Amino acid sequence: MATPRGRGGGGGGADDRRQEEEEADDDFYSTLNVRREATQDELKSAYRRLCVTFHPDKHRRPEDKEHAEDIFNRIHAAYQVLSDPQTRAIYDIYGKRGLEMDGWEVVERRRTPAEILEEFERLQSERDERRLQQRTNPKGTVTVGVDATDLFEPYEDDYEDGEGGRRWLPHVEVNRMSISQSIEAPLTLTDTAFLSGSLSSHNGNGSGTIAGSVRRVTSPRGWCEMDFFTGDMQSPSIGVKGFRNLTSRCFVSSHASLQLVGGAHTVRPGLSTVLARRLDAHTLGYLAWRCGLSSSMSCTAVRDTAGSTTTFCLQLGIPNTFGLLSFQYKFQDDHKTRLRALLKVGVFGAVLEYGAERRVSRHSTLGAAVCVGVPQGVTLRLKLHRASQSYVFPIHLTESLLPSAVFYASAVPLVAFLALERLLIRPYLRAQGQRELAKRRENSASNTEKSKLEAEAAVRLMQESVKRIVEAEEAKMGLVIIHAWYGRLITDASGRGERPHVIDVTTPLQCLVRDSKLILTDARKAGLPGFYDPCVGEEKALKVLYQFRGALHQVTVPDTESLRIPKQSHRFEEN
Repeated sequence: MATPRGRGGGGGGADDRRQEEEEADDDFYSTLNVRREATQDELKSAYRRLCVTFHPDKHRRPEDKEHAEDIFNRIHAAYQVLSDPQTRAIYDIYGKRGLEMDGWEVVERRRTPAEILEEFERLQSERDERRLQQRTNPKGTVTVGVDATDLFEPYEDDYEDGEGGRRWLPHVEVNRMSISQSIEAPLTLTDTAFLSGSLSSHNGNGSGTIAGSVRRVTSPRGWCEMDFFTGDMQSPSIGVKGFRNLTSRCFVSSHASLQLVGGAHTVRPGLSTVLARRLDAHTLGYLAWRCGLSSSMSCTAVRDTAGSTTTFCLQLGIPNTFGLLSFQYKFQDDHKTRLRALLKVGVFGAVLEYGAERRVSRHSTLGAAVCVGVPQGVTLRLKLHRASQSYVFPIHLTESLLPSAVFYASAVPLVAFLALERLLIRPYLRAQGQRELAKRRENSASNTEKSKLEAEAAVRLMQESVKRIVEAEEAKMGLVIIHAWYGRLITDASGRGERPHVIDVTTPLQCLVRDSKLILTDARKAGLPGFYDPCVGEEKALKVLYQFRGALHQVTVPDTESLRIPKQSHRFEEN
């Protein structure tokens, strides 16, 4: 089922911004300059105001009449869709593409918006089901274990080469490697098959496993799953798993399995159950029971907010009993960097882990963590996540707790990342962004030129109306737009003397003034009559210098924020 159309925001990602820009000219709410919650009376009032300026009968010159007819047709099409509750319901959820979808003639005959949506969702689900047949969601992890203990704890008995000379380079080796891969195959909208496998090698000994399952969504509140697992080092097992939402704040999942031991002569049962409840808006609590080969009971609380995630876990069991406290801090300024710390204390020792991860591109994340524990020693874990693949490199540095190993494990990855980001990642991403922007501008050059000509024609059609509005506003010392610019405004030295990509929208804004007020909705401004996008792919803003009650004022707003002037707080001061 398609998701509802959301209003554009200044903090959206590149993909969201690109989609919004492509649909800017087709935003019917922006064309009429009304809010998405506009009533029928507001729609009719906005439509009539625009008709006063752009109706073809209002213009005598053949050229002006032709341009006015094109603009009026676009305004009329927007009003027709939004004034009809049925088509407006489809447009609000699926956008303009929904109106053009095959099967619209079937939907159009329905009587109520609810019936329209029901039929439209059926058509959409049929398309989704066909797409599901072609989808797999591959995920994989490659782990390469490195033994680098010779860096800090040299092997004294093996520190000479074969000829009796002293070996100057420490011995570093790859002692283990594992590869795991999983795919999912949606069979229908309710049934999905999963298949996963892994291969591993440790000190020359190899092993492999394979697992599969089929999941069926039984209702909006639950699903059930059958799975199997086998490997050359482990006995095969089969199991059944289920999930159920008990209430809006509570759910339970359970997994029962049977493991065949000794050539199916012995059957070893296992059962695990997890009961979860939402304690507040940001906190989930879990109770888990496991019985079988390893029995345990655990209590976990997870608090997840916009700025951090905190996890506390206490487990009592055989053979492992431990307590765990984890904290993750999310930077709010760039939404790319996260810091993480973990402390785990159990009957077999203790582990302190700290590290960070940073998203370096749209699909790539780099991470590093230092694990200091007893009796494990010191380990540096490096991780690269690219799309759906993960590459993990645990580097074992020492068997004991050496301050020098902890220091170098903490400092070297940080210095290496800062150098890598400054010398390689940033220049690469900058060049890639410029190439994508140049390509988008090239592809949209013809549409931009067409939109520019339409905007210029609209401005010419507004001249007579603007003259009357300005005369009326000046007579009562009302709202007069002195200058207005729309586009990429450079307000600091980061522009390096580059010419701003802006257009003059003084006339279009003055034409929208009514009763000494100018009100713009939070839709993208490029859809307004007389506007167009002068810098495709870049953040835009609207800057207005206006006069009200004999005083000059200035205001600047981002492209997707609403504007209501006059605002006395934005007083203009000459330098």
